[in-house]
Amino acid sequence: MRAILLAAGFGTRLRPLTNTIPKCLVPIKGKPLLQIWIERLKIAGITRCVVNTHYLSEKVETFIDESEFGKDVTVIHEEILRGTAGTLMHNIDFFENKDGLLIHADNYCLANFNEFLEAHNDRPRGCLMTVMAFRAKEPTKCGVFELNDSNVVVGFHEKVDSPPSDLANGAIYLLSDELQQLLKADFADATDFSTEVMPNLMGKIYCYETKETFIDIGSPETYEEANKLA
Repeated sequence: MRAILLAAGFGTRLRPLTNTIPKCLVPIKGKPLLQIWIERLKIAGITRCVVNTHYLSEKVETFIDESEFGKDVTVIHEEILRGTAGTLMHNIDFFENKDGLLIHADNYCLANFNEFLEAHNDRPRGCLMTVMAFRAKEPTKCGVFELNDSNVVVGFHEKVDSPPSDLANGAIYLLSDELQQLLKADFADATDFSTEVMPNLMGKIYCYETKETFIDIGSPETYEEANKLA
């Protein structure tokens, strides 16, 4: 299996740290976040990755080139940001018509990816993808899911004032080949995955909830929390 890691963010809220370091390389107890992602995927047998870049892209390229996993990771520089769905569609053939992962790599995630893959393989019939979710301390700042009794997503609410649950979207998606073909046919021009694609898949998304550490390190407070927990 292969993975596309979305790592082109500016990390604006983490300034001044991200004035000189792209968000995907901010250190968690001395180890770059992107390295943590790649190493944890490797444990689950996912070694081939595409990483998109934009802000301070040369630093990401240098990091990958000098790393031990450089031969397995392809860096794609986006002169103009394509958006989450745009990057997926631009690189979807990288999956070679096999199930593949689309990951927002700006979170600190210690989930068990072997369990996630198993959950996807055992997903209910009719589900075209599996999403990873976590319990959010501040669900108003997240997209949250409503599930049926089979843990299939029947509702998705993006950053609403009164969220119906605290089960938040971890933005880690395991896309079946069947879904990939649907995306090519019907969503070729989409730019945002959560707002343009997901609302059309209600009843077709299986949800896996990780109980392990999952932190959006988008603010100085949560970044400090991640470093304390690491």
